[in-house]
Amino acid sequence: MNLLKKLLQLFCVLCFFVFVGGLKANVSLPSPSTLPQRIVSLGPINTENVFLLGAGDRIVGSTVYCVRPAAARKTVKVGSVMHFSLEKLISLQPDLILATGFTQPQQLQKLQSLGLPVVQFGQPHSFSESCAQLVELGRLLGLEAHAKEIVEGLERKVTRIKEKVAPLVKPKVFLQIGSSPLHGVTGNTFSDDYISFSGAINITREQQSGKTNREKVLTENPEVIIIAIMGSEAGVAAKEKVDWQHFTSIQAVQDNRVYVINPDIACSPSPATFVEALQIICSFIHPGIIFEEVR
Repeated sequence: MNLLKKLLQLFCVLCFFVFVGGLKANVSLPSPSTLPQRIVSLGPINTENVFLLGAGDRIVGSTVYCVRPAAARKTVKVGSVMHFSLEKLISLQPDLILATGFTQPQQLQKLQSLGLPVVQFGQPHSFSESCAQLVELGRLLGLEAHAKEIVEGLERKVTRIKEKVAPLVKPKVFLQIGSSPLHGVTGNTFSDDYISFSGAINITREQQSGKTNREKVLTENPEVIIIAIMGSEAGVAAKEKVDWQHFTSIQAVQDNRVYVINPDIACSPSPATFVEALQIICSFIHPGIIFEEVR
């Protein structure tokens, strides 16, 4: 009864569009007597988080971009992150729809007008917001204690990484997330966390926008360039890496320290994939660093 009472209280709060950490909740949930068992996820982070909580068997539908973990590939695909088939989604009879910040407002309104249960999680701006979202999702699924346990373990890993790099030299890094036009990452983003947590300096951190140009990068002369561009499977990132080789005055090019990272890991992280990407990026920035298993 206590669990049911807490769930009812949570759903009531969500119905008033509460914002908690990185959660933007647009909800039209009834007062259920059971926990959600048929989930449709409209974004990769949500999908990864459900699986991370051990509730992947509850997902009955997701987007074509929901490819992690491998089991997510087998779920029914309702469309992309920004456009999905309403008919296919309804046919799955979901008792919880997990929307994202990229879900179109008109689509959300349509779902809500049909009385479908929708919770919208916005794009997290930091590792801490990503962790807060996992705990909120855990609460929705009746797995809050497990979510908190996962978060505590991941936070310990991040703390250990920060401790390892603290005494090291802080190299300048350009993390490229777009090519046409050229884009780096600004502060107040989880991508900036990758660099700061790795004990390095983000050359575009203080910009109002991530949009930049080759001349800016040449002037800043980073020691490391990391390319994380969605669409890398089509060769975009590989082409960018080749293009950088023409700028031989950049230290990163001289030292052969231009790297490509899988965007599925780096650009859309759950708390667990954030730590996975952080370890990869940290190894680019500080070659030879060894990560102990921290529980």
